[in-house]
Formats: sequence, C-alpha cells, structure tokens
Amino acid sequence: MKKILVANRGEIALRVIRSARECGFQSAAVHSPHDRSALYVREADESYQLQGNLPSESYLDQEQIIAIAQEAKADAIHPGYGFLSENPEFAAKLEREGITFIGPTPQAIEQLGDKTSARKLAKKLGVPTPTGTVEALKDHKEAITVAKQVGYPVLLKAAAGGGGKGMRIVEHESELKESLERAKGEALMAFGDDRVYVEKYLVRPRHIEIQVLADTHGNAIHLGERECSIQRRHQKLVEEAPSTILTPKMRKEMGEAAVALVREAKYRGAGTVEFLLDQEGKYFFLEVNTRLQVEHPVTEFITGLDLVREQFRIASGERLSMKQEDVKLHGHAIEVRIQAEDTWNDFLPSLGTIHHIRHASGAFVRNDSSLFSGLEVSGYYDSLLAKLVVWDLDRPSAIERMKRALAEMRVAGVSTTIPFAEFVMENDRFKRGELSTGFVAEEFTNEVRLDLEKRYEARLLPYFARVAQVLNEVKLRKGLVFDSKT
Repeated sequence: MKKILVANRGEIALRVIRSARECGFQSAAVHSPHDRSALYVREADESYQLQGNLPSESYLDQEQIIAIAQEAKADAIHPGYGFLSENPEFAAKLEREGITFIGPTPQAIEQLGDKTSARKLAKKLGVPTPTGTVEALKDHKEAITVAKQVGYPVLLKAAAGGGGKGMRIVEHESELKESLERAKGEALMAFGDDRVYVEKYLVRPRHIEIQVLADTHGNAIHLGERECSIQRRHQKLVEEAPSTILTPKMRKEMGEAAVALVREAKYRGAGTVEFLLDQEGKYFFLEVNTRLQVEHPVTEFITGLDLVREQFRIASGERLSMKQEDVKLHGHAIEVRIQAEDTWNDFLPSLGTIHHIRHASGAFVRNDSSLFSGLEVSGYYDSLLAKLVVWDLDRPSAIERMKRALAEMRVAGVSTTIPFAEFVMENDRFKRGELSTGFVAEEFTNEVRLDLEKRYEARLLPYFARVAQVLNEVKLRKGLVFDSKT
C-alpha cells in the first residue's frame, strides 16, 4: 500500500490520517460540501469533494467513493467506523476493483457484522447468547409471538447496524407494533437495511467488550476488555479499560470465546466482540463490531499498541506483531465522549458554530478531536465532537486525571456533554465501579440534573464576568455595556 483513502469524516478520519503519515503512507480525504473546511481535510495530503450533505448522498455513496479512489490512485481504503465500515457489498466491490479494504473480508462481515448470523455462529460454538430469534422478524405478528415466548421486556435490534441505531426496548405488547416500525425505519435510514430481530432484554447488565486482532495467516489474539456500561439511548458516553468487575479467569474465558468466534469466521483486522454481563456475573454474547471502535484509544493506552497501525500491517499481509502471551495490560485508561448535546435537556442535539476551543493536555492526556474555531455543527451527522482519554497507573488516579482534564477543556458555541462527564467522575457509584447500563437513568435524575446545572452556572459566573469586563474595555459596541448576566 502506498496511498490510503479515508472514507469517513471527523475525528476518526483525522486519527487514521495521522497513523498513515507515521507509517509512510500518503492519505486522501473525502468530504461533503459541509465538511470542506474540516480539520481532517486540511491534514490529508489530498482531498476530494463528495456530492451532497446527506450521508446517503456522500459518505454512504459507494460508487462515488470508489470513483474518487480510482481518480486519486489510492490502492487502499480505510472506512473508519460507521458509514460503510461494516458493509460487505462495499468490501466486495473494492475487492473486484483491486482496492484493498482495510478491514475484514466481505464474507467475514456478512457472517459476524450481521447480528442474526453472528448469533447463529455463537450458538454453534457454545458461546452463551440471550434468548431470542436468530433470524430477522418477518412481520408484526411474528414479533408478538416471539416476544410472548421470550417474555417482556424485549429488545428490538437492527440486524445490520450498531451504535444504538434501530434499537427499541419494549415493555408491553401494546408498544410492540409502533416500536418495530420505528426500529425498522431507523435501521433503514442508518444502514440501508431494515431487518430487525428480537432478544430478551437483560435488566441492568454491564456492557463488556473484547478487542480482537486477526491476520491473514490464521493468527488471532485478544487485547483484554473495555467497560462501556455508561450509556444513554444505547450509545456509550464513558468507556474504560480494564473493567472493574472482570477477574483474570473471566477475562481469559471471555477472551477465548471472542477469539474462537473470529477464528471460525476466518476474520482479519481489528474487531470487537461485545458481551452483556448480568447481575449474577454470567456473560452473554451480544454482537461483533467488524471494525475499529470509537473507544479503541483506551485499549491502546493499556497495551501500548497503535490499533490503526496494526490494521495497516494486517491489510498489507503481515503477521500480527505479537502473540497472546505477549499481551500485557498496564495501568488504567478512561475515555469520555464529548458530544454536541445539551446535558441539561435530556441530551438533545445542540447545533451551531464553535467559537472557541481550549483542549486539555498534560501528562497521559489524549484528545482525539477534529474541533476548530468556526466549525459548524449540523444535524447531518453524529453528534460526536471529540474523545478525551487519560491513562494512569490505577483507576483512582485515572479518575483524578480525567477530572483535571475536563476542567481544562472548553468548547464555546454549542452545548456539550462535558458537564455530564464531570458528574460521572465525581459520582460515588462510579468511583466504586458499580456500573450498569441503567447508570444514567438511575443516577442522573432530574433532581440531580437541576442541582448540577445551578452549581455549574455558579462556577462559570466569574468566567463570564471577566468576558464582560474585557468586552467593555475594548468597547466592541459603542455605547453598549455588557454585564455577566448578559
């Protein structure tokens, strides 16, 4: 490989471009008209504009991206995550065009990326799975029949997707028809595939995932686990590695189950096998993400590996750089996602223009971001703005480092989830490591949110008072006086 086209946007595109440069590869970026001034576009060696702002008209347009790759004479494409990263049709088209897909084979994506076929494989290998269907639902009537057999609550899930898209928790039969229609519609919009299946919804589980790497020579290893239990609307907000609950025995058992799955599918590249851990400590296979995960930096911190570099090595036909016995987990890492969402208003999207950025820095602080002053945050794409990641020798120290880093970071122009992340780091239950996917609903109640909002505003008043003072000193508006309330 000599030139890599990055078929994605935002922070993940920038992250791939950086590793490509370190490995001696040229990089080409694609961008919608809306993203033409994005930071990743500026950092790439070349850039090409896609037609249309909507994802379906730009980053999901396979023919357009392949045509640009051919024009750029790129011999490989890195899909990042989301968009076309788990699309077997796209991987197959690249294969036919002689362009290397930096990811699994089309066959492996079909078998593992599709959640129904992945469940079949897990059952075949004896990996525990929640009760439910292994085929997509045909219609509403079948959904009612299966839900009665499984027992409410049930979870409707998109067969072709991830990231919380096309998912609905159903508590009662009366909700099932509307929930199914919504799940199918959301899945079709996000993944171009409206297939949905149903499984038993586990109450208050922990979300544990295992990072795997596999090469084209039959070698496969796991790199330990990540805890991703703090979520809202099935999307992760805080991730850490390692988990506070896994024993060495559980880590070995779950890791071996994950490796068995990818070996059976003749997988190549980086992937993640996700599990749910119930309140009794039993684990159940959830799904396989046949791509790089948003939260991969925490694994990089505790293993010392650059996972994108490993993806490049595997795609080039090289063997894995280490064996399972060489994998050592060191210290503790935490990642928080900085989303363009209103912490105080049920995490609703916040749109606008970024006016000011102050990134956190310091020892063992990593900021994966494509933020810049003047960035327009629109409703076209995911609300992720940045990922703030820290490492330290132990979990309490990592929490303290994250608190300091969050206090440093400033994003002005849109509301962000920084206040929520600060709340989590101060939360006693989080500090004790007593987590579940119900954390946000149970801990971040309306009462807590209102109290936190008042304290947050009080903390910011001196800052705004100083802003007002500066504005008055330079007299930006003749005859107009600014005060802290304004």
